[in-house]
Amino acid sequence: MSDKKFIDGLLVKAPRDGAPEYVVGKLSLKREALIGWLQQQDGEWINADIKVAQNGNWYAQVDDWKPDRQRGDGGGGRQQSGGGQGRTSGGYTQRPPQQPAPIDDFADDDLPF
Repeated sequence: MSDKKFIDGLLVKAPRDGAPEYVVGKLSLKREALIGWLQQQDGEWINADIKVAQNGNWYAQVDDWKPDRQRGDGGGGRQQSGGGQGRTSGGYTQRPPQQPAPIDDFADDDLPF
């Protein structure tokens, strides 16, 4: 496993108290520090995971995972986590994900007019 990499000039914070439910986090960008860090990176995309430290502070960590070319399926042994509600980790509670809008389960042809 590689060392943890953080993004210079990018701060991640929990939503403010009283924020609407659809606000799941807050980003602050320090433009010059972020641009300088980005110019040192390779590749077209940079992926990051938003995490919460044991002390409750939020942060972004670079996700430098690459697919396992030997397996051929791109799985690389990495498992996707399910989207449970009310998950807890490290003493914090994560907001439940927003539910998608209901999908109509009948066709317009079913209408009597």
